[in-house]
Amino acid sequence: MILISVMYPGGSGTRFDMGYYLGHHMPMVRERWSPLGLHEAKVVRGTGTPDGGPAPYQVMALLTFESADAFKAAVDRHGDEIFGDIPKFTDVQPVVQLNDFPE
Repeated sequence: MILISVMYPGGSGTRFDMGYYLGHHMPMVRERWSPLGLHEAKVVRGTGTPDGGPAPYQVMALLTFESADAFKAAVDRHGDEIFGDIPKFTDVQPVVQLNDFPE
């Protein structure tokens, strides 16, 4: 199993439509990618840092896939549609990171 972190930077002046993201974008991600190896998709909202500063990422999607190959196949199949939807809810580019679970 791997975890894909899709992290949307925050900051003053950035736009993020959480209603669209939760109501349209994430359901589309689940619908398109679940048959291709997506096991779980969670969304978290950044609220700050331990010292009271602003969160570096305003929203993160945490996607669990069977493997990196499964994620790459899902992106190959539906990535244009899913990544093309991003400007509809934000004006920032997400940072995408692949993570594994150490044993």
